Amino acid sequence: MSSAVEEQVIYQIANAPMREYPYPHFYVEQVFPDDFYGRLRANWPESSSLVSLPDTGRVSKGAYEERFVLPLTETGLNRLSVDRRAFWAELADWLMAYRFLAAMMEKFGRHVNERLGQELPRVRFHADALVVRDHTNYKIGPHTDAPHRLLSLLFYCPDTDDMRRLGTSIYVPHDPDFRCKGGPHYKHSMFQKIKTMEYKPNSLFAFFKTDNSFHGVEPINDENILRDLLLYDIQIDEVGARPPEPATGFGMKMLRQMFVRRQ
Repeated sequence: MSSAVEEQVIYQIANAPMREYPYPHFYVEQVFPDDFYGRLRANWPESSSLVSLPDTGRVSKGAYEERFVLPLTETGLNRLSVDRRAFWAELADWLMAYRFLAAMMEKFGRHVNERLGQELPRVRFHADALVVRDHTNYKIGPHTDAPHRLLSLLFYCPDTDDMRRLGTSIYVPHDPDFRCKGGPHYKHSMFQKIKTMEYKPNSLFAFFKTDNSFHGVEPINDENILRDLLLYDIQIDEVGARPPEPATGFGMKMLRQMFVRRQ
């Protein structure tokens, strides 16, 4: 049975207007119920529960040393103190399940079809989620994300709206023909920043990965900054054998077959 929290999040996302330029994206405020957001902040993981991103093996040593994370997996949840674990386990239970993934796939359905085409019935997906805390000096140069990424949701989780400027920015290259399949991060000087998605309490920035989905974070030079986020991605896990019957759309039966839940 879905929770009232899940229902509001899906409602807010499903009804958010999609912006197509320079790539598909949208921004939502009050994505969680207010009382739930208060509980989320009250249960935010202690610093001792977070791990430096390079120490997770997700990136190379020396990269993103100002980013600390807690994966919403069984191993990650076990790092939490007992009084916080129940809250995050309940959130992860629906956030990482196939129903939420199906809703996100439906939201970006046309773009998923355009990207994967005839391979779509053979593709397997999985969701990945991280509690994130960025510190002073964190920055990310413009990039399009790794090739296996399909779409990303960035739930902004500050206590106040005093740091709006610290949101993720959208960039367009000075060279209009420049594209990137994914991987490298580039110098800000190669791009024009066209919009910063404001880092406001209980807001969400979501986008679809393309070869021009350039986004990044301007250098955070202020002292004693803590930038809290909840990141959710849908990733292409593998391409398997074609199913015996053609499959179309994003029905629950189809997505059950395509969904791989990681532990």
